[in-house]
Amino acid sequence: MASVQPSNSASDIFAALNAQATAGSSAGGSTSAAVQDRFLQLLITQLKNQDPLNPLDNAAVTTQISQINTVAGIERLNATLETLLGAYGESQAMQAAALIGKDVLVGGSGLVLAGGEARGGVSLAAPVDRVVLTVLDGAGRPLQKQVLGAHDAGSFSFVWDGRTDAGAVAAPGNYRFTVTAERAGEKVEATALQVGTVSALIRDKSGSFQLDLGALGRVNFDQVQQVF
Repeated sequence: MASVQPSNSASDIFAALNAQATAGSSAGGSTSAAVQDRFLQLLITQLKNQDPLNPLDNAAVTTQISQINTVAGIERLNATLETLLGAYGESQAMQAAALIGKDVLVGGSGLVLAGGEARGGVSLAAPVDRVVLTVLDGAGRPLQKQVLGAHDAGSFSFVWDGRTDAGAVAAPGNYRFTVTAERAGEKVEATALQVGTVSALIRDKSGSFQLDLGALGRVNFDQVQQVF
């Protein structure tokens, strides 16, 4: 530990403490307990060597002690937060793992027609009087238009029966769709949602989890709008 010359100034104590803390950090880090220990050693040294005719200012010493306690409190708070974040991450992993093999609604406008039906979804920014769904073929030509009626804000799913407006049965395969929504004649933001099947749970470099949806790629856990 670097030597410290006695001084009657509480600010000198803290200045010396900072100098030692900086030296300790550069040598490999300094904990709040070590900082408090150095502070007390410096304070005791100052008290032993103070000028009786010019003693240390009590208010200044109290202020410096409060600052040291604040540093220690922040370090304990950070440790607690790290523990909570770790527990949250594990909880999120368990929730995400439970989705493997399930169908989920995520952003996208794809429809997969199989077994005579295709499922999709819509996310609404506000309540609406009606939602209009238009199913498109691979070339972008309309096949069927549906009026889905009134809905509250949030997400909901729908089913396309695989038929065109003319009543013909569409071939199994991949299709697309668009949605529009309105309330009292005014347009409301509507986002298309597509169905994907969760095949795996992936942890990314940041430690967050992503859901592998096969051909639809990977999506973050918080992008899931609905689970089937």
